[in-house]
Amino acid sequence: MAFINYTTGNLAIKIVYYGPGLSGKTTNLRYIYTNMDADFRGELICLETDTERTLFFDLLPIKAGVINDFKIHLQLMTVPGQVFYEASRRSVLKGVDGIVFVADSQIPLLDANLESFDNLRRHLLEHHMDLSVIPLVFQYNKRDLDNLIPVETFNNLLNPNGLPYVESCAIKGDGVFETLKQITKQSIPLVKERIMTEERRRVGRDQIKMREGEEEKKPERKEEIEFVAKEKVVPIRMTKVKFKTQKDIERELENLAKDFTGHTKK
Repeated sequence: MAFINYTTGNLAIKIVYYGPGLSGKTTNLRYIYTNMDADFRGELICLETDTERTLFFDLLPIKAGVINDFKIHLQLMTVPGQVFYEASRRSVLKGVDGIVFVADSQIPLLDANLESFDNLRRHLLEHHMDLSVIPLVFQYNKRDLDNLIPVETFNNLLNPNGLPYVESCAIKGDGVFETLKQITKQSIPLVKERIMTEERRRVGRDQIKMREGEEEKKPERKEEIEFVAKEKVVPIRMTKVKFKTQKDIERELENLAKDFTGHTKK
């Protein structure tokens, strides 16, 4: 669920990186974080209990279009894929706007990929969300290794509907920003539709129709997604915050989302 701050004109889109343990989810976030200009991203935060852990940071594309004059922020988060982080994986999907499924391309891990994808579907249903209508991009990671699952096999088993996919080597950065751009492009139209629906309730149908008519008169423009890269990569600095329960982490994630939309970064 996108968070909106009507005062600052900021809108936060929640993107979750999901997949089996050690498939490269955290590696994606770390690479994005270390290669983004600090003026266009928040700090990397680790929210943890004694048994759970969630990674989170906010970033601001310099080009992603606008949604009803709101400036778009992306909030990227992930949870380690090991079995004992089950509660975190379930809770982090609450209100998600887009999902990147990071699959491990090594043949011995095919079953782990399939099990993780089934878990994703099940956890979304627990939140009354249908995977078939949520923006989803597949990233087939570790393509630099030997003994790989063929892309055709991945598409047949995980992606029979032909959704966007990216072949990657996240540890080297190959395909990382391409994946991020793909999920951003997929997520923005659905968030825009939800915002329009909400505005119809807020300001009335007549005003919305007038605004939509004005938009139709404008020449159609294909928005590009761009991010500001650092000139020099620096070591990661991660802020760790300890909580007693997973519920405390859920509340903190909501507070962080609201907090970042209140920022007025350039």
